[in-house]
Amino acid sequence: MLGSAVQIRLAAPFRPVSFKIHYMSRAIQWDKSKGRPEPIAALNKIPEFESGEPLVSMQEAAPTVRYFRPQAIMYCRKSVAEMIELAARSLPKGYYLGLIEAWRPIERQERIYSFWHDSAAEAFPQYSKAQLRRVACRWAAPTDQKAPPGHCTGAAVDVSLLDENNEPYDVTSPYVRFQGARTYTLGLTEQAHRNRMILVEAMLTQGFSNCRDEYWHYSYGDAGWAVRLDKPSCIYGLVRLEPELYAENERQWLEMFKDRTNPFMEQPKPTGS
Repeated sequence: MLGSAVQIRLAAPFRPVSFKIHYMSRAIQWDKSKGRPEPIAALNKIPEFESGEPLVSMQEAAPTVRYFRPQAIMYCRKSVAEMIELAARSLPKGYYLGLIEAWRPIERQERIYSFWHDSAAEAFPQYSKAQLRRVACRWAAPTDQKAPPGHCTGAAVDVSLLDENNEPYDVTSPYVRFQGARTYTLGLTEQAHRNRMILVEAMLTQGFSNCRDEYWHYSYGDAGWAVRLDKPSCIYGLVRLEPELYAENERQWLEMFKDRTNPFMEQPKPTGS
């Protein structure tokens, strides 16, 4: 199923992140034998051969996916849209794939990275500049590298599992917020583990690769995908969309983002089981 393509402007390369262990409160055990690390140095070594594939409207190309966050910009590369639609259709009855985030303008990515860096600086004033950068890079891809952040290439999507009422299924208990971010976190409840594996299998089966540090993050065609799957090159680089196509989404995102609290200092509430 194809969506309507839009004209895109290709831009020079950038890229993601070295994922060091840093949880909000305590270290959580996880299965390091699964997935593959993706340090910045490895990402930057991936040759980029931009395919020129367009960004498409996900609402048209992937109608089975649920779009419940008005601040999300619902565009991604054409192949990515087709793959996520197949993943959404493959879920068991009563489960729905929800889009958290897809393509991002580089400016949004810069704000996200700065937020994590500034939050870390406030929470950990004793940290050196290098330590603060490691913490920020754990949670957001920097924009000052040769390989661009996956979301800014149209290759990456953040997804969740929803029920009929667009309420999220539990994929983290007994952990809260980002404590259980690693895809193969140990100690999840039986139901949370089952739900998480439903999401993982649905996405991997369609050809996505998963960032093992974030159970919600999947991509196809970017440098992260190439590193995770040992591909010799990637096919998507930094890409831009006409600003008028996402102006309202960006306005809502900025409104939401200005009230975000420091995730390193807040007291999280336990999730349900």
